[in-house]
Amino acid sequence: MGEIKFTIPLTKVIDEFKLNPVYTSTDCKEVVVSSCDVNRPGLQISGFYDYFDQQRIQVMGKVEMSYLNKFSPEERYKKLEPLFAMKTPCIIITRNLYVYPELIELAQKYDISLFSVEETTSRFMSALISYLNVNLAPRITRHGVLVEVYGEGVLLLGDSGVGKSETAVELVKRGHRLVADDAVEIKRVSSKTLVGAAPSIIKHFIELRGIGIIDVKNIFGMGAVKDTENIDLIIHLEAWQNGKQYDRLGLVDEYTNILGINIPSLTIPVKPGRNLAIITEIAAMNNRQKKMGYNAAAELNNRLTNEFGQVGGDN
Repeated sequence: MGEIKFTIPLTKVIDEFKLNPVYTSTDCKEVVVSSCDVNRPGLQISGFYDYFDQQRIQVMGKVEMSYLNKFSPEERYKKLEPLFAMKTPCIIITRNLYVYPELIELAQKYDISLFSVEETTSRFMSALISYLNVNLAPRITRHGVLVEVYGEGVLLLGDSGVGKSETAVELVKRGHRLVADDAVEIKRVSSKTLVGAAPSIIKHFIELRGIGIIDVKNIFGMGAVKDTENIDLIIHLEAWQNGKQYDRLGLVDEYTNILGINIPSLTIPVKPGRNLAIITEIAAMNNRQKKMGYNAAAELNNRLTNEFGQVGGDN
């Protein structure tokens, strides 16, 4: 199977960045954006169209408009026409720069939406690319619970009934925040970052067996929920198996691969009497310490090595 391509309606981009319409195409509501990349068409205006991706939004700033200012209206028209003929999703003029009549004429001729925006080119492109990366990111849905604990995004995975939702409720009571219960939509927003969220239809709801559905936001308040969170740690909850050897030192780092990114992970056995909320808190704080350069297991191992090394040397 090939990689699934996601799209976003152009109208959402218009609303998000409050783009000022200079000319709106007749099919604007049907136009979709499928590329996270954005192009400044300086080379294209000068005649170079090799490797040109017509799926990209085109952004013209001070450089492009200053270059066009050197030409007569007829010459500008000839230089711009091939760009409009490529049928790109839209063309955006930054800094609220003067829009040449030729641009408007060509937008009408080829029915391409033309917008202007007040921000500087670099700032606008940075925000636009970031927005597209999130909305067009590869994604999957996992059965689990996502919570924010001490600033760490912790994804709880495990079979149904193992205690994921109950752990999440206890964490919320202890001052942490719920992101998603039951289904977690995970997006790869960069080569190193996964972001999780709840499907809109079940956002802020938790299912507790024996009680039913509860609305976390209404019961615990707005501070108990969060819409999205990076996934920093994965905890696999499983029923305690007698005879199975569980990691007691944590010297060997384990990872779970999701969408091509390795996320630090732990396997926590579940049995009556274990407080999973406290264990999750400790796991989140320990993971944060590791990211800051301190590993308790490695520190203990170093102390033991030094101690036994000295004893061996005395003998």
